[in-house]
Amino acid sequence: MKAFVKLIAGVAVAAFSWNISLADVLDDGQNVQYYQDMKGKKVVFVPQAAGIDNVEGYITAMRKQAEALGYTIDIRDPNWNTDLGAQAISAAINEKPDVLVVMNQDVQSYARLLKQAMAAGIPVIQVQVKSVTTTDGYAGPEWYDVGYRNIKAAMETCSPTKGKSGKIAIIQGTPTNPANAYGMAALETLTAENPDIKVVSTQAGDWDATKAHGVASTVIKQNPDLCAYIGFWDGQDIGVAAAIKEAGLTGKVLLFSSGGGNQSSCDQVKNGGFDYYLSYDAAGQARDLNDAIKVVFQQKNAPGEKPFVFYSNVKIVTKETLTPTSCWSKKDF
Repeated sequence: MKAFVKLIAGVAVAAFSWNISLADVLDDGQNVQYYQDMKGKKVVFVPQAAGIDNVEGYITAMRKQAEALGYTIDIRDPNWNTDLGAQAISAAINEKPDVLVVMNQDVQSYARLLKQAMAAGIPVIQVQVKSVTTTDGYAGPEWYDVGYRNIKAAMETCSPTKGKSGKIAIIQGTPTNPANAYGMAALETLTAENPDIKVVSTQAGDWDATKAHGVASTVIKQNPDLCAYIGFWDGQDIGVAAAIKEAGLTGKVLLFSSGGGNQSSCDQVKNGGFDYYLSYDAAGQARDLNDAIKVVFQQKNAPGEKPFVFYSNVKIVTKETLTPTSCWSKKDF
């Protein structure tokens, strides 16, 4: 009994510093060890770039959990620069944090470094953009599924059997990004299954809304009977929406988009910019990312020994399904 009281007293001190109420530290057989597994740990996060909605959401959620559970988060922002990101990862490998979290720029750039980190004894979690290297954890979309769903919906809508032209266009981002790479793989599969569908353009916007606008404007002029445009990221696809609107074809040339589900995308659905939107819910990803960190802290496996994934739940948002909670804003974190 004395040992039990001593243990509770020790945890109570820790609970005070971690903002955990005293009522929560009565030992249930797991909770005391749970808090001890988190205490004093260090997490380094290398995102694509700070400032974008998804990343700010991840950072906000990660910092809240770290503060509550007594570990630290160190953000190393490369601001879209792959070389700076590689330098940040290399520096983290030398520092040996307890967990390294990486949001890759593409499927290849950091692949070797992620292997090096695990070989150095550092567990690695990837978020949203998964490289070809499988690490301890991944929280984010199953990209082939996202692309497949959007393209299939567009092809079904535009089928000549429904009185449509069967013509669709794709606005790509960059070839090595998983949203683009797996989306194009889904396009290849579905094109073979739907010979009555004609893909009239697959040009790239390089994730730039302005460039996407220029590409889409030209394609729409060249194909006045175009049925649908399909994009792989909402931040770029707003340029396509603008091109469709300028051509006076809103609601006639349909736009199928996907993204993390922030409020601006639901606004596009409401205003007719996006006709079909597939959200992979960045707010849910933030929760999954935090859970992945807790799993790694508790399991204590050798890096790379038992990989796991939290694939994002996806939801379809159209004018018919749109609700006040269909999308998120930063305050929701």
